[in-house]
Amino acid sequence: MPNPHLSVGAYETNELALFRQSARTFFEQECKPHLTRWDEQGFVDRELWNKAGAQGLLLASIPEEYGGGGGNFAYEKVVAEEQARVLCSAFGATLHGGIVAHYLLAYGGDAQKRRWLPRMASGELVSAIAMTEPGTGSDLQAIATTARLEGEHYVLDGSKTFVTNGQQAELIVVAAKTDPTQKASGVSLLVVETAGAHGFRRGQNLRKIGLHGQDTSELFFEGVRVPRENLLGAREGLGFVQLMEQLAQERLIVAIGAVAATEAVLALTLDYVKQRKAFGKRIFDFQNTRFKLAEAQTEVTLARVFVERCTELLLEKKLDAQTGAMAKYWTTDKQFEITDLCLQLHGGYGYMDEYPISRAWRDSRVQRIYGGTNEIMKELISRFL
Repeated sequence: MPNPHLSVGAYETNELALFRQSARTFFEQECKPHLTRWDEQGFVDRELWNKAGAQGLLLASIPEEYGGGGGNFAYEKVVAEEQARVLCSAFGATLHGGIVAHYLLAYGGDAQKRRWLPRMASGELVSAIAMTEPGTGSDLQAIATTARLEGEHYVLDGSKTFVTNGQQAELIVVAAKTDPTQKASGVSLLVVETAGAHGFRRGQNLRKIGLHGQDTSELFFEGVRVPRENLLGAREGLGFVQLMEQLAQERLIVAIGAVAATEAVLALTLDYVKQRKAFGKRIFDFQNTRFKLAEAQTEVTLARVFVERCTELLLEKKLDAQTGAMAKYWTTDKQFEITDLCLQLHGGYGYMDEYPISRAWRDSRVQRIYGGTNEIMKELISRFL
């Protein structure tokens, strides 16, 4: 179980505590009972977005003037933690509110923000961000999707893959080359509204090792006409810088979910080993079990302290790319290691789908890949050494 003296940051307020209780109740009641069904159907119910919006959970850290909750990043952290606490990987709310909405807030004009953010906050619009392509992973400078300006519209051509919320998204931030002769300086971000977008097509809902309930899709853009005013930023060519500026927060969100999920897995496992018996005694009574769990508890406590410090830095606008990369890489590595240990301690039952530990184990693997692979995180960290 998380240490109560270490799991609450210095930024905690009574209002934030009340918000946490509201979020906890929502995820316990609206998500936890449906996890198996969502895994089978491959996506969450569309009405879940509207319910979360009505509860104020979707854009908790966006100003009230744009329909958000008016909180700071700590509110976004609470949403990520409470969702992870019930081991719900199906709902793409943290990407929607903690990542996509902040691209619009940071780089959108006032008209753009008033047009899109309130409908994202209510759940009327589901959002996604399309960066990765079939031929490129973390190398965003090498994307092949193009956006050619014709009059008052960009003509968008290309394909994207591994897009979270891709099957349900009605608003998609797309990274494209407005100048294909350039690398980083040729990248721009365009906002695509899918309703009535001729030439836009959703590919298959990709089958994955884990995250079975989260729709992850291929998207195709074939001559899609995007209004010129849907460009994010004052001019073309700012997209790569915009992406880099937001990555520290994105990677911290991944780390926050990793720590909360690991704490939940440890709690499940402690309960199991204290009840399950072998050779006439509880599994917990074997020294190996106690020592392994003692090591795991120490490591997740260290991860919790690190994430809390990173949150404080972000709130102070001091979280740099190096530290964000450290948090993402180390916490997700530990998440997978500890979840694998916990599955082992469940024995054969841990391999059965009916036990939550099996889903947690499958879902933990991708944490080391998305948001930038952990190898890329180490490469980034090494540049500051």
